Amino acid sequence: MRHQKQQVLITGASGSMGFETFKLLWERRDRYDIKLLLRPSVMNKKKFRSYEKEASATGGLKLVWGDALNRENVMEACRGIDWCLHHMALISPAADRDPEMAALVNARGTRYLVEAIETLDPERIRLVHVATVALYGDRLPPVHVCRTGDPVIPSVFDHYALSKIDGELAVMQSKIKHRVSLRQTFIMIPGIFGLMDPILYHQPINSFMENITALDSGRLMVSCLDIPYDSDFWGEYYNISGGPVCRTTFLEFLRRIYSLLGIRLEKVMERKWFALKNFHMVFYEDAARLNNYLKHWEGGQGMEEYVREVWRKFPWYLKTTAWFANSFSPFRTLTEAITRAQLKKLAHQKHGTMHWIRSGDVGRISAFYGSEEAYGRIPGWDADLPSLDHGQPYHRLEHGYDEEKTGWEIRDLQQAAGFRGGRLLTENWKGDPHDSLSWECCRVHTFQMTPHAVLKGGHWCTECISPPWNYEALAEKNPFAAQVLKREHA
Repeated sequence: MRHQKQQVLITGASGSMGFETFKLLWERRDRYDIKLLLRPSVMNKKKFRSYEKEASATGGLKLVWGDALNRENVMEACRGIDWCLHHMALISPAADRDPEMAALVNARGTRYLVEAIETLDPERIRLVHVATVALYGDRLPPVHVCRTGDPVIPSVFDHYALSKIDGELAVMQSKIKHRVSLRQTFIMIPGIFGLMDPILYHQPINSFMENITALDSGRLMVSCLDIPYDSDFWGEYYNISGGPVCRTTFLEFLRRIYSLLGIRLEKVMERKWFALKNFHMVFYEDAARLNNYLKHWEGGQGMEEYVREVWRKFPWYLKTTAWFANSFSPFRTLTEAITRAQLKKLAHQKHGTMHWIRSGDVGRISAFYGSEEAYGRIPGWDADLPSLDHGQPYHRLEHGYDEEKTGWEIRDLQQAAGFRGGRLLTENWKGDPHDSLSWECCRVHTFQMTPHAVLKGGHWCTECISPPWNYEALAEKNPFAAQVLKREHA
């Protein structure tokens, strides 16, 4: 007897992670029918034209041309599905330049998806949501290693992270029985030089990064389809990474990539172009939890494989440039001069760090440098660099309750709330970690949230982490947040 194929909806299939997921699932059409919700843009229609044409003869693919901000389109996309792999997002830097659209796509679009699944069949349809490491915010040493449950405190001006926090909460506090949130790290794509944007300089050189490739991101999403209904995988938060073989620092990453062109990083960029703080990226203490279920580290791509892939996909003229730069010193000097001019222009563009300095943007100077004086004290590359030692000590953050307990009592919730400078307002709780309870934060905001989102997700009052980002006052009253906000780093 032939079993009916399951139907999988992919949102965000035109993005780097989503497209890798789609291509891998395309090879499994004997097991799954694929449904895509796509905007009817020229680029999307061109990208999926060949697949649509082949599917018209063989079946296995249905395209819903529509908008995730249209409830009817989302409902149409969700009808008949067994799974939803939800990659869709407006990401940075576009999200930070259009906060309203980021909130619409990343939060409202996700809520529409949740509403549709709750209406259709929340007991059966499984939802895999892709969140982001950006929600952890600024994490330089000694708090450069994180785990789920750590404070969700996005960096100042990070509208993308705020919208993704709203989206994650919509998923994880929903009535969907089989739901999960995977917090994605930086995705290393082969065409890395196509990402040239002033956001390059928003990241401090001593950011610690545990990355993953687009291909391995797709592999792990498809592997979710093999997780059974009764697995304890469901209902949890996880950090995505490619594992220890994908660990690096931002300075090491840049040096490695530019060296492929025969270029010395110190000759094409100035150290003071890079912010001193207020980005994100971390090493993960607990990324192996997700690998224990999905096995995506097995046969995965580490930094070495990624660098080889970048070189393999270089166009011929870049490979030629690299050969001449490595072979002839005068050519390398000329190449570095041209590259420096391009990268300097990038730093001085509207959203670049040097534009903030030149225009006296006090808010962003304070957020990313601390002060103009701190910016002025940044030395050149010949001075001592901050420690890039992967094994340097880190401070493991406290979560404010006994994490070894297998079941929570109301006093555990009260203790956790107190550690966050607030209190639990609900007096009677039946013990369900997914019940929505009433809380009060240190600034006397009241809000509804599940104990699971607070203790396991690291979430708390969303009003406190929104503009105007009064983190100094928050750190004084919230010991949980102060572990991140009051630490000192070079």
